[in-house]
Amino acid sequence: MILYLGVIHTENLIFSLNATIPVFLMMLFGYLLHQKTLLMNDSFAGYLNTFVFQIALPVQLFQNLSGSDFHTVWNGRAVAFCFAVSLASILLMLALSMLLRDRTIRAEFVQAGYRGSQALLGAALMQNIYGETGPLALVLIGAVPLYNVAAVVLLTLMSPEGGHLDRRTLGKTLRGILTNPIILGIAAGLLCSLLKLPQPVIVRRAVSSLAATATPMGLIALGACIDPKKAMGCWKPTLVCSMFKLVIFAALFLPAAVWLGFRGEMLMAMLVMLGSPTTVSCFSMARSMGHEGTLSSSAVMLTTVCSAFSFTGWLYLLKTLALI
Repeated sequence: MILYLGVIHTENLIFSLNATIPVFLMMLFGYLLHQKTLLMNDSFAGYLNTFVFQIALPVQLFQNLSGSDFHTVWNGRAVAFCFAVSLASILLMLALSMLLRDRTIRAEFVQAGYRGSQALLGAALMQNIYGETGPLALVLIGAVPLYNVAAVVLLTLMSPEGGHLDRRTLGKTLRGILTNPIILGIAAGLLCSLLKLPQPVIVRRAVSSLAATATPMGLIALGACIDPKKAMGCWKPTLVCSMFKLVIFAALFLPAAVWLGFRGEMLMAMLVMLGSPTTVSCFSMARSMGHEGTLSSSAVMLTTVCSAFSFTGWLYLLKTLALI
């Protein structure tokens, strides 16, 4: 019996490592390309990241959804749960930020603590485990619009120079959400699935080829953005928000997801939402709105590196409990 349990635990560990290690090896490859060769400078990494988020990743989400049955894919309970959990995460980080003496980093602290890179890193993990990213689209529908609105509101109202929301800012935010390539890719995929629109072989193969570039190119670009030197700034608040991003939110909300009956791919997609590392766009958005960006870049680096271990641990736990 003990030997049998040992074999099961070993298989679960191997399953978890097979899902996570290839993802982080690709990121390591991107980091080494950026640090040790002239093949990838900051500009090239930025262009590659833009291509992935604006073209390749939306096409990948479209491909996974358009070929599915809408009534099978759609899950309103999952979307509502992801929205509620995202809102709770934002409010909790906002409450914690009030304990920081330095008011100028509060908005960055909140954003770095709740806003993850589930669209990229999560898609890679889902692809590794299940061969598709379908359920992740529902998570993105529930979380991404709220993430973007909250980020604009927080970074504006908690600006170091002081700020206020106006109609122009709100209008720009709304346009940004409606024209978000990831949201558009999901919407187009769901529409094709609902209407059961046929796709010619030529189009289907072209879409498949383009979608296949999203994961490897995105991971390489993400690895190239890692800068260990920036991790020394604001290390205490960075450590706190990183713990929430990788461990605490998942520990708080995954049991609720299990209690509500979510299992398998959908539970995995929710783990991705709750435990994915801080997205690189946190830094660029903070900088563009008048914040220093040190805490954001530190959180991106620390959570990205540590997520190799935290994701493996979460996968091992869920697999051992037969939940995925």
